[in-house]
Amino acid sequence: MTTVAGPAVEAAERPVTNQYSASRARARRRKQGAAAVRTAVQAAVIVVWCLLPFYWMVVIGLRDSSYTFDPNPLPIHLTFANYASAFDTANGNYLGLALLNSFFICTVVTIIALLLGISAAYCLARLNFPGKGLIMGFILGASMFPGVALLTPLFALFSQLGWSGQYQVLIIPYIAGALPLTVYTLNSFFREMPWDLEEAARIDGCTPAQAFRIVILPLAAPAVFTTAILAFIASWNEYLLVSVLGNDQIQTVTRAIANFTGSIPHVQPYTTIMAAGTIVTIPLIILVLLFQRRIVAGLTAGGVKG
Repeated sequence: MTTVAGPAVEAAERPVTNQYSASRARARRRKQGAAAVRTAVQAAVIVVWCLLPFYWMVVIGLRDSSYTFDPNPLPIHLTFANYASAFDTANGNYLGLALLNSFFICTVVTIIALLLGISAAYCLARLNFPGKGLIMGFILGASMFPGVALLTPLFALFSQLGWSGQYQVLIIPYIAGALPLTVYTLNSFFREMPWDLEEAARIDGCTPAQAFRIVILPLAAPAVFTTAILAFIASWNEYLLVSVLGNDQIQTVTRAIANFTGSIPHVQPYTTIMAAGTIVTIPLIILVLLFQRRIVAGLTAGGVKG
């Protein structure tokens, strides 16, 4: 008869178990370290890829026009004359007027698109009625419709109405282009919102409008800010419609930069165009930096149910 000592066997197996656990922990740390390095490298590549065109635009905008095609990536032969030339009306560059037009048009478009988009998105998310899915399909289909196909009928319509050279010829199409974005984005957020809060407000005596204004709208503020910035940027960068429907009085920054002329005939003022591009991009950067927390909150809102 053989007797096995239990404590002795456990003591013999314990070092093997501890060694196995330690090796697994080391392997896990190596994997985590490799993943962190890989993530850092990928982030650096993405940042360089995204910022390199903007960096090159800034460098060319600060460079003397005699060295426009110098391949040196470093900022050399610096001058601020290109920024002054961008606002020089003697050469037909009306960047100042275009900036004011863009701010006015994009602000009006963003406000109206938000007012209509919030109402439509809330109704599509909260109410049940026949054809709701069909309406959402039409909204998504409108966002995919090619804008170039609308140029001729819009031009003919606005000419018959006598609106040529007025702001509404740009504001109305821009609103139509921004509405699908606002409705789709806000509808996705409203559908994930807990409706118990609205019902509690209704029990406390609030009307549907009061419950929406006091309870739902503050909760939707991150998504509203994100949608507003996206709609503003989309309107700010639009060129196709303004190139056909606009004129020198209501031109936006994209059309103004495309029509830049230099002091020398038949020579494209690349340095002045790059300087103007930097000026036009700075307001968007400031806007994103000011509301970056709300943008992140809006992009992540509605991602988790409950």
